[in-house]
Amino acid sequence: MTPQPSFISDPAQRLVELLQARPTQRTIVGLVGLPGSGKSTIATQLANAVNAQLGAGSMLALGMDGFHLSRAVLAQMPDPAAALARRGAPWTFDAAGLAQRLRELRAAPLTAGAPAVPWPEFEHSAGDPVENAVWVPPSTRLVLVEGLYLLHREHGWNLDGLFDTCWYLDVPMDVALQRLVARHQAAWGFSVAQAEARVALNDQLNAETVLHSRERADGLVQSVPLQA
Repeated sequence: MTPQPSFISDPAQRLVELLQARPTQRTIVGLVGLPGSGKSTIATQLANAVNAQLGAGSMLALGMDGFHLSRAVLAQMPDPAAALARRGAPWTFDAAGLAQRLRELRAAPLTAGAPAVPWPEFEHSAGDPVENAVWVPPSTRLVLVEGLYLLHREHGWNLDGLFDTCWYLDVPMDVALQRLVARHQAAWGFSVAQAEARVALNDQLNAETVLHSRERADGLVQSVPLQA
């Protein structure tokens, strides 16, 4: 029987310890969670806590959403309409591109004056990723990457060895899906029924895929209530 990961009592302090244990190297941490689990919020909170203790810029939180395949790439797939409808599924990301960028982050020299490493972000107003949206300077020795599929091992995903540790944000499925319904209502003006239908046709399928990767995590991060 596969041993289950245990909860990390103080994840911010654990991050500080990881950074201090590798003073001349960059530490890269993954944070996985269901859609709607609050990954980006928790990642930002952790970065703020670490930087408050070790100095501004010591840690940077990044997301994997910048590795979404563009609409132009999805349009070249055998069924473009289905590809767009399932955007957010594992096969609608550039997993190989993410792996390469993680390697670049790890290999980059941390000496003063060394070049920064670019990182893409997803621009919601444009509906597509934007290259070089963020630059990781050599002074940033701890990078946390949050995303859905960092522990996934199908559809071209395999990031083994690219994180020093990878955690799972443990939020119940029903809580995460309720947040997604509210998010779709706020973002798109959907009715409750429309938002629930969208969640059922895409988000819940993705959430079930993410949940199956939970046991691969090195530790669990406790969920906290989020602002509506």
